[in-house]
Order: sequence, then C-alpha cells, then structure tokens
Amino acid sequence: MFDLYRRTLRTERINRRKLGRARSWSLGTVGASIKPALRDPIFLFGAARSGTTFLGECVGRLPEVSYHHEPVATKAAGRNVYEGTWGERRSRLFYRTVYSWLLRYQLEGGLRFCEKTPTNAFLLPFLAEAFPGARFVHIIRDGRDVAASHIKEPWLRADSALVGRREPGGYLYGPWAPWWVAPEDRTTFEVGSDALRMSMAWRRYTEAALADGPALGPERYREVRYEALVTDPAAEGAGLLDFLHVEDSSSRQSFLAALGRADPASVGNWRTAFTSQQLAVIEADSGPLLRRLGYSADD
Repeated sequence: MFDLYRRTLRTERINRRKLGRARSWSLGTVGASIKPALRDPIFLFGAARSGTTFLGECVGRLPEVSYHHEPVATKAAGRNVYEGTWGERRSRLFYRTVYSWLLRYQLEGGLRFCEKTPTNAFLLPFLAEAFPGARFVHIIRDGRDVAASHIKEPWLRADSALVGRREPGGYLYGPWAPWWVAPEDRTTFEVGSDALRMSMAWRRYTEAALADGPALGPERYREVRYEALVTDPAAEGAGLLDFLHVEDSSSRQSFLAALGRADPASVGNWRTAFTSQQLAVIEADSGPLLRRLGYSADD
C-alpha cells in the first residue's frame, strides 16, 4: 500500500509540472481541503490514444477544476472493481478516499475534481453510482488513427514481452491480455499481430463506453469526437463547456485557447501508418464499429 501511495504522489507531481499549474492556497482553500466535498466531479475517458490526455490538459486549464492525470491508486484498483473482487462499499470508499486525498494534497478542496483514466470506460455504472453528481465525457477517435498512435507505444507490443517494464498502474508491458479483454478473446489478443491488438483495444474500450454511457442520460454523459475538437475547437469546446456548466468568461477563454493548439494534421494518419494487410486486419476486427460511428474507408 505504501508503494501505491508513493507512485500515486510521484505521478501527481510529474503531471502537475507538465500542466504548468502551481499550487495556489489561502486560508479558504486550506479550510476546504480538510474535508473535500467531491461535488459534481468530471470523468474524462476513451480508448488509449484517443486524445484523452490532450482533452484532460485543456480541462486542467479551468481555474474551477482540480485536474488529475490517471491517479495510480484508482487506476490500479480498476481491475478489482471490474471483476467484482471488491464489494461495492469497499470500492466506493476507496475511490472517494483517494480523490479526497488528492484534493487535500494539492490544497484544492474547494475546486471541482476531474480525472482522466482511459480504463474508466469499463467502470461507468460504478462511478455513476459512487458519484451521483458526476459528469462523464467520452472522447471518440477514428479507431484506425488510434491504432496508428497506439502501435508507437510499447504498452501492448509483442517486442515488449521480455522487457519486464510496467506502466504506472502496475500492469506489465507486452502482448498479455489485460483485465479488460473478454475471456473468449484473450488467446486471440495475445497471439495476434500488434495491429490486431491495437484494433481490439480501441474496439473494446469504445464498445464498453457506448454500452453504459448513453444510459446515464444527456445531463451526465457527453460524447466528443476528436476530429471535431481539433478541426472546429471553438464550436466543440463551447458545447463541452456548456455541458460542464462552466460559465465564467475568462475560464471559457482559457479552455478554448488551450483547445485551439490542437494539430488537425493528426487526423487521417492511419492512411500512411499501415500496410494494406494490416488495414485488412483492422477492418476485420473493428470495421462494423468504425462504420457504426461514421468512419469509412473514404474518410
């Protein structure tokens, strides 16, 4: 448990520095941090490499928000919640304790908690019940672009099988089926090509979020397309701010300015990233979902 505490704080410090946001405190913020309220938290999620980090850093510019990038403790606990090895009461207490602890650590107990963990896509019913006022933002990106970006990282690649490295949540790098892979797909996931693994990951995350997210209703759940965010940030950003009930004009300007730094050139990279054989593998795995979401071979 101490190691989990240490890794969580280390990640918190690293990502706070990346965000360039220093702690600002007063007697009021210290007082509010003694017992954070955790009112109306924000959960940002989507398949890995869908733009969750970019969106999270933009939301992190809002002065009303205390932003936390993939808290290690809750990221590691996601498997226990998903598989039911922890009861509902224990899971709820753990998550609320960790989030309150992070707000106290940053002396931001009076701010609105926000975190970005892609695997929360598999925990929506639990999070919605544990945090009744929470809002959920699901960012969706063309699965082929996601695979093109994901395959550059070592996390699921076959050549990482023997390196022995682990990501912050404690999970081994390599082609091993993570906890979120369906039991009937585990063998295919582990023996398939890297392109297939990246496609399966995108499909699994996206299907899970689409299965549970819309049922929360439009007041709590919103889908955002990565392509729209980077090609029309003003319109998409304004809609997202309205959903989050952010009304302060200077806050909105800060968010939209951060969003405006997106690079539209990242859209469509899949066309040159894969061979025709790899694209055929992705199509066989994720083609129906791609078309359901409006992504066609002509995009």
